[in-house]
Amino acid sequence: MRSNGGVTTTPRPDAPALADLRTRFAAMWAALEPVGRDGRSGGYRRFAWTREDHDLREWFAAECRARGLDLTTDRMGNQWAWWGDPDAAPAGGNKRGGNERGGGKGIVTGSHLDSVPDGGAFDGPLGVVSALLAIDALRAKGFEPHRPIGIVNFVDEEGARFGVACAGSRVITGAMTADRARSLTDADGTSMAEALRAAGRNPDALGPDPETLRRIGTFVELHVEQGRALDLLDEETPVAVGSDIWPHGRWRVDLAGEANHAGTTRLADREDAMLGYAATVLAARSAAEARGCVATVGKVAVTPGGVNAIPSHVTGWLDARGADADAVRAAVQDVRAVAEQHGGVVTEESWTPTTAFDPGLVRRLATRLGGIPVLGTGAGHDAGILANAGVRSAMLFVRNPTGVSHSPQEWADPADCVAGVEALTSVLEDLAGGAR
Repeated sequence: MRSNGGVTTTPRPDAPALADLRTRFAAMWAALEPVGRDGRSGGYRRFAWTREDHDLREWFAAECRARGLDLTTDRMGNQWAWWGDPDAAPAGGNKRGGNERGGGKGIVTGSHLDSVPDGGAFDGPLGVVSALLAIDALRAKGFEPHRPIGIVNFVDEEGARFGVACAGSRVITGAMTADRARSLTDADGTSMAEALRAAGRNPDALGPDPETLRRIGTFVELHVEQGRALDLLDEETPVAVGSDIWPHGRWRVDLAGEANHAGTTRLADREDAMLGYAATVLAARSAAEARGCVATVGKVAVTPGGVNAIPSHVTGWLDARGADADAVRAAVQDVRAVAEQHGGVVTEESWTPTTAFDPGLVRRLATRLGGIPVLGTGAGHDAGILANAGVRSAMLFVRNPTGVSHSPQEWADPADCVAGVEALTSVLEDLAGGAR
């Protein structure tokens, strides 16, 4: 490995160097592993537009430069690296839709590098590292794409800092307005606009980016599976194709009370916002069980936040999702009713409907990879946002033997990770080298 402006990168490989893909994967993984890792929990805190995010973006840029890829940034700050020119007009008469340099709509892969609080190492970065290694593998075998191949690093996929997941893809597709994105605030009250300025970016540039979207002919995102469906379905198969993403959303719950002394205020005289919050959390669990979906309240902010002070305000965030959109909506309505009984207000912050990936593309990927399993997921992804915006999309999932995700214990076997790289390489070779 070598250092490039403080960022550790792996050297551009030749064919012999790719003989041991597992060694190359381990080297790239080791270079990325320390960034944003918490020394106590062992998990990651890689939040949008922070120092850690800057270091990750620099790592990605350096890896792309080491491979001679053309790096661009869209209106939201998502990074795109291209092998071939996605803006070149297809050559006339070329039924495969490309010119000598691989012009025409691109075949794009990649994922994200940010994390949830104390998140795992694989959620997001596995897709980015695998994409870079897939480019290496294609070049090592002498492959020349007839369509340009792109790698994307989406910003703020987890929404850990500003509360809305997939912000990077939502803004460029128009699923979230620029005004709303700029106004989102983190736990310290810093708006996204302020965070962008602090990171050296212009928040006024945010907005839909049709030019970027026009470059994408097909998007395939590789991701660690966030559950045990594949492991339980087929213990011998390390990779599956994603068929769809369940509908899911996030809601903010605000409950008001009155601050007072915890030791001198009679119970009968209290207006404790925490009681309404507690009832709302229990209602979320009951509603999910009754409606056949899942609901989680995993984040809370308490004012004034003192051990000996009665809360005057509590804000919690509800995450609800399931295979049936009507069931999810009904569960949220059940929670809303309980919150309102305690004077609470429930505000929808994001909603993503059922996302079915392109059926023809799903079949093509599954067939190409030897008839591997096809399964749905309850986890949201940028691939789902692009699919809902009309981009032909699909996903590959790498087996997660424990099913644990969004946790320091998240893990995938190195051999399975390498199998994922090999699967992605095969898919890119097929899509960028053959007919649409």
